[in-house]
Amino acid sequence: MTLFLALIARDLTQGWRSAGLWLPVAFLLLVASLFPFAVGPDAALLGRTGGGMIWIAALLASLLPVDRLIAPDRDAGILDQLACRGVSEETIVIARLIAHWIGFGPPLMLATLPAAALLKLDGGTVARLELGLLIGTPALAALALLVATLTAGLRSSGALAGLLALPLAVPLLIFGAGTLGDGSGAAFKFLAAVSLLLVAITPIAGGAAIRTARE
Repeated sequence: MTLFLALIARDLTQGWRSAGLWLPVAFLLLVASLFPFAVGPDAALLGRTGGGMIWIAALLASLLPVDRLIAPDRDAGILDQLACRGVSEETIVIARLIAHWIGFGPPLMLATLPAAALLKLDGGTVARLELGLLIGTPALAALALLVATLTAGLRSSGALAGLLALPLAVPLLIFGAGTLGDGSGAAFKFLAAVSLLLVAITPIAGGAAIRTARE
């Protein structure tokens, strides 16, 4: 357990040094500031479309550090050293998943509050949006980490990871946007199911991908 917590702390520290926890916050606020210029200042239109835009920004924010999640440690031999110490690849992926979510999920949810004000979202929509992000951001982190394990060591891995992640994220975006309307209980349930599935699959598939790349 001590080593597991040390892995999480190390990954968080690396995130601070490389990009910091402010990167997803700055990204979301920048998108929210530019979005009214693209669709116009109509408050009703912004209220209808702003929530979906925040979900897309959350997906892209989760992919910002994708080329730094696995590839640097793989190239430096750190993953091999951990394997020699008896740390399974699944444990490494779980620790990195927790650290990645902490690094972008809660800061993104906090940044959603001023972004919602810029997009003229009402209180009810903001509450449903925050609850949806609480359920869905672990899945976004898992998806980014999964594609990072699959593309580590390949050329242009960041761009390739984005191409892989975007189609797989479609169910999350559909159900996430579905939670914004009234009577969205079913959308919340589907979102939770997809999120749980991705979080459960990522350590298994990611660990297998790391072992395969080593062989």
